[in-house]
Amino acid sequence: MSGFDSNPFADPSGSNPFGDPAAGGSATQQVIDEYNPFSRTTDATKKAPESAPRTALPPPQRPFIPPVSQPAIMQPTEAPPAYSAHPGQAVDTSDLQKRQEELERKAAELQRKEQDMRNMQYNNRQNNWPPLPKWCPVGPCFYQDISLDIPGEFQRIVRFLYYLWMFHAATLFLNILGGLAYFIADGGSSGGGVTFGLAILYFVLFTPCSFVCWFRPIYKAFSYDSSFSFMLFFFVFFCQFLVSMFEALGPKSSGFCGFITAFFLFGENPNDNKAARVGAGVFVIIIAGLFAFIAVADFILLVKVHRIYRSTGASFQKAQAEFASGVMKNEHVQDAAAAGVRTAANQAVNQAVSGNRY
Repeated sequence: MSGFDSNPFADPSGSNPFGDPAAGGSATQQVIDEYNPFSRTTDATKKAPESAPRTALPPPQRPFIPPVSQPAIMQPTEAPPAYSAHPGQAVDTSDLQKRQEELERKAAELQRKEQDMRNMQYNNRQNNWPPLPKWCPVGPCFYQDISLDIPGEFQRIVRFLYYLWMFHAATLFLNILGGLAYFIADGGSSGGGVTFGLAILYFVLFTPCSFVCWFRPIYKAFSYDSSFSFMLFFFVFFCQFLVSMFEALGPKSSGFCGFITAFFLFGENPNDNKAARVGAGVFVIIIAGLFAFIAVADFILLVKVHRIYRSTGASFQKAQAEFASGVMKNEHVQDAAAAGVRTAANQAVNQAVSGNRY
């Protein structure tokens, strides 16, 4: 029962009547004396940074200003290596040398042309074609300088025409030799002598006439831009083309060694002189081929010159006007016209005087 009567929450010191009051009071007083209300605050203040450290506020940031860029200056730390020519870097100056020589040649040619033009202003041009020796009693008849008289864009075709004329003259000379071979192989019984004689006549006649009648007109046409000279060239050169075709055919006893004459030499085979006829026939075929080549070249150049003429805007009416103005400017025509006018005036005066007398 004593166990249930006891109070577990009672103060043990109060329930002990035999306790020492002095010992209890001194202990209570010691606790009161040792209690300091500011000690916890001071300790808490001292221990606060250890338990919860304060974070320092960042300093205010200034706005970013980009720095002013300046050129970088590289200071060489080492001397550059010595330059050594590599075989692959070698420059071929032969092409430049050729171009330099060509430019110098053209400059000399232009200087010569300028000098010739200056001389032409004070002196008349002396004829230089055909280039005959000084001891020859007959002098040159024409002045010809394609590089000086003909514009640069037309010099090529004029040279081709000049070379064609020279080739035609050489072929006519070979035609004489072919006629002679035909005359020897034929024995003078089938027209070989006629062919040989006419071949000489054609060479003497056609060589200068072709130069005067169609080369000189085309030379003047490109030199002075003359429509009348172009028209004269077209007419005569077309006839030259037809004659070249006839020369290539070469009928028997026509004076031309053409394909027909060659077939005649191979076709007829008398008992004597067979080898000579075969050799003459081969030579005549070669000459006929040259005549055929000339005919083709004539046609090609005729077409090219006609295209150039049409591209310049020329016409037949312009050629007629140039012909009329050229005729009226001719001194001989003017003298003849003046003489005719004087004669007519004299006749009219005489008739008037005789009429008044009666």
